[in-house]
Amino acid sequence: MNREMVIVVDFGGQYNQLVARRVRECNVYCEIYSYRTDIEKIKEMNPKGIILTGGPNSCYEEDSPTYTKELFELGIPVLGLCYGAQLMQHILGGKVEKAHVREYGKTEVFVNPASPLFSGVGTPVSEAVPGVVCKDHEANSRETICWMSHFDYISQAAPGFTITAHTADCPVAAAENNEKRLYAIQFHPEVLHTQEGTKMLYNCVRGVCGCSGDWRMDSFVESSIQAIREKVGDGKVLLALSGAVDSSVAAGLLSRAIGKQLTCVFVDHGLLRKNEGDEVEAVFGPEGIFDLNFIRVNAQERYYSKLAGVTEPEQKRKIIGEEFIRVFEEEAKKIGAVDFLAQGTIYPDVVESGLGGESAVIKSHHNVGGLPDYVDFKEIIEPLRDLFKDEVRKAGLQLGIPEELVFRQPFPGPGLGIRIIGEVTAEKVRIVQDADAIYREEIANAGLDREINQYFAALTNMRSVGVMGDERTYDYAVALRAVKTIDFMTAEAAEIPFEVLNKVMNRIINEVKGVNRVFYDLTSKPPGTIEFE
Repeated sequence: MNREMVIVVDFGGQYNQLVARRVRECNVYCEIYSYRTDIEKIKEMNPKGIILTGGPNSCYEEDSPTYTKELFELGIPVLGLCYGAQLMQHILGGKVEKAHVREYGKTEVFVNPASPLFSGVGTPVSEAVPGVVCKDHEANSRETICWMSHFDYISQAAPGFTITAHTADCPVAAAENNEKRLYAIQFHPEVLHTQEGTKMLYNCVRGVCGCSGDWRMDSFVESSIQAIREKVGDGKVLLALSGAVDSSVAAGLLSRAIGKQLTCVFVDHGLLRKNEGDEVEAVFGPEGIFDLNFIRVNAQERYYSKLAGVTEPEQKRKIIGEEFIRVFEEEAKKIGAVDFLAQGTIYPDVVESGLGGESAVIKSHHNVGGLPDYVDFKEIIEPLRDLFKDEVRKAGLQLGIPEELVFRQPFPGPGLGIRIIGEVTAEKVRIVQDADAIYREEIANAGLDREINQYFAALTNMRSVGVMGDERTYDYAVALRAVKTIDFMTAEAAEIPFEVLNKVMNRIINEVKGVNRVFYDLTSKPPGTIEFE
């Protein structure tokens, strides 16, 4: 699929995916590559621009990540961020050293509006700081708030570079060689804490790099449908449909492309949220909106039997995962040989599995790299492999998938099995399903469902004495979890209004048999995790 592209060269920074997402928000396609990527491969890709990420190292140390000087001689615009900025200056003859004062957090930055990166950015200093005149500020400089995070700093810009931004403690917060289209920024424009970071990146990719901004979901869906048809031909495709966003959008896209050449197997393991199995069937089943072959396997009792008496979290995960393989294998054998096995792999899966950028492998994804040997197929197809989660949702809306499915809350592969502490039983599943349904309903009624990144109810293994009516009870405690996060690697508890929590508590205790206490989990990540097990 030919398209104009900006590439991110990753030096191990924690914001590598965020950089790419922000570029795509400018309607410009962007991919992430390790700094180990050969310069010849970059030349072959012929990107419209290159962005160098931050990283945890000091660029002047011998074993630190680096890149060939040739990168800056290709005639392609290069933007260095934080470590990437320091590395650019270091390679091209500037000086980088340990900072006398470490800058971290929101920082006042004074920018030169004549720079193409800072066009339209900031407030005139005389307005930002009334009555304050600083001899270090240019008469026309403008003030903005940016996010700093660095131990080292650029003490001297490389020859040919003009300093275009500074702070009280950082003499070179930005520098550029506009003739060669090389730009170095010490701060992080990709994070939301940088107030006008999106505008800066837009100025770079749409202005400096000259990208047309034609990366849109409608064009992606149309071109993907055509590409799938060409690839599949008259072949057969098999997809494991979980009901989660990624596999659902993959199913919708494949269905629009090849219709009944696609068979979706939906394994209902009895650990889904309340009514979720029926909701998935309503969209993809015989009476649904897509033309495909849909097989629903109701395996609830099979799973409950396998999980009986098991309390250890990892053992539960293993049983649930292995049993899914067994069920899917049985159904695949009934179908027989297929030409393609489809998977709902998305771009973060690729990056986090070590196949994209340089950041440490965060987790091993079942749908990246290793292919199952229990299905007779010739090739794998991953129609969403280029998309981030927010883009997957946009594609789902383009395909006509209902909003309630597209914006469904994130859900772990093992389902409610890891939101139930201790042994999993049908009764416990009922309790957590009912409590979770009430919680989600009230969060939506309060208009908070799009503001909170993830929220759910979990069932603790604690039972305690309570009083309901004139009787003493000995029932379970439900924990409510709600977090705000950018990347799901770190998270903070969401500040839900007390009246909303109080209403949820009252409804759960009154309507869910077996519960007499409700807690709200305030733990951040780290030290906790978002899920309970």
